[in-house]
Amino acid sequence: QVRLVESGGGLVQAGGSLRLSCGFSGSIFYIYHLAWYRRAPEKQRELVAIVSNGGTPDYSDSVKGRFTISRDNAKHTVYLQMNSLKPEDTGIYYCYARHYVRANEDYWGQGTQVTVSS
Repeated sequence: QVRLVESGGGLVQAGGSLRLSCGFSGSIFYIYHLAWYRRAPEKQRELVAIVSNGGTPDYSDSVKGRFTISRDNAKHTVYLQMNSLKPEDTGIYYCYARHYVRANEDYWGQGTQVTVSS
C-alpha cells in the first residue's frame, strides 16, 4: 500500500516562496507518475503539476514559470518549489501518485495547507 506524506505548507506573503515535499513509501517509486493538485476555497481540486520518471514536467497555465516540480528517486520524494506566490495560490495542496500501467491504482496524500496573504 502506497503512502504519501506531504510537508512544507504554511503562511507566506505574496511574492514569497515555499517548497512542498511529499514522501513516498510502500511500493517502487519510479513506476509511478507523481503530481501535485490543489483545492482552493470553494473550488474543485485542480492539477498543478505532474512529472513522470525521466519525463518532461507539465504545469497548469496558472503556475507555469513560477512553480517547479521535481522528483528524487533516491529519496523517494517529490517536490514542488513555488515562487512568486499569489493570493490565488492559496489552498490545500495534495500529492498524488498513479501507477504507470495500472491506471486505476492511484493514491492521495492527506494534503498540506498553503496560505498566501496579500
